Formats: sequence, C-alpha cells, structure tokens
Amino acid sequence: MLAIPFSMLVFAILESCIAFAGQEVLANATDDIARQMRTGQIKTINQVDLEQLVCDRLDIIVSQDCPGLSVDLRSFDTFEQAAKFSFRISGDKVVLTNNGSDDEFDVKLGPASSKNMLRVFYKWPVMTDFMSKYLSNMDDGTTLHFASMTWQNEPY
Repeated sequence: MLAIPFSMLVFAILESCIAFAGQEVLANATDDIARQMRTGQIKTINQVDLEQLVCDRLDIIVSQDCPGLSVDLRSFDTFEQAAKFSFRISGDKVVLTNNGSDDEFDVKLGPASSKNMLRVFYKWPVMTDFMSKYLSNMDDGTTLHFASMTWQNEPY
C-alpha cells in the first residue's frame, strides 16, 4: 500500500536531481563560452558554430546533437537595452521578446568593449512518464532549461 506513493516520491527526487544537474552543466557551459567571447578568444561566430560549441560542453548529460537546443547572442550599446530583452513560453516554443514585441533568435557578437548577452535554451526531456505533467512547463512534456550571461567585452 505504501509502495506506490514511496516509488512516486523516489522517482520525483531522482528526476529533480538529474534535471538540476543538467541545468548546472548548461549554466557552466554558457559561462565558459561567454568568458571566451569577453576576453577575445572568440571574436566572430555564427549560429551553427555557437550551437555546436554549447552542445560539445553538454554532451556528457544530453542526447547526441543536442535536440531542443537554441542559442541567442546579441550586442547592445547599453546594459539598459539588454535588460529589455526577455522571453516567454508559448506552447512548446520559446518566443523571444523585445519591449513586448516578438523577436527572432540571432547570433551577433559585438567588437571589443561592446556589451553582449548570450542566452542558451534547452528543452530538457522529463524521463519519468507519469511525472511529466507535474514537472514539465512546455506542452511537449519537456522542461525549459535556460542560462544567460551579460557582459562587456574587454578592450582586446
């Protein structure tokens, strides 16, 4: 009689721990890549290369080729402009917003001394089927993991 509630509790704890570990790996990868951009080790990059750079750092904990990974890199004149960019979840999609209007994913790294923001989104699959309706925040049964870094490039 106690086996079902106990099993559900154990699965919820395991699912939460694994998801937390995935979120931390994503945050560390975002931080490492942003540091390379900030210091000038990476001066130009395109969408495909940036996604591959992130995916290479996530390969220990996610599926091959990182399905559900999205990246957004922007350059700004001021940090105030960067603060106006946001996102929302619409069904099973991430929608970027700028001052309330929808925006597209983009990859544009600024030059030395510019202000930049890197945002990384990953649709984390909920592994325990009966827990998906309780742990997911997207319509496709996944949980959105998100990491962001905003910085000013060094004068390299």
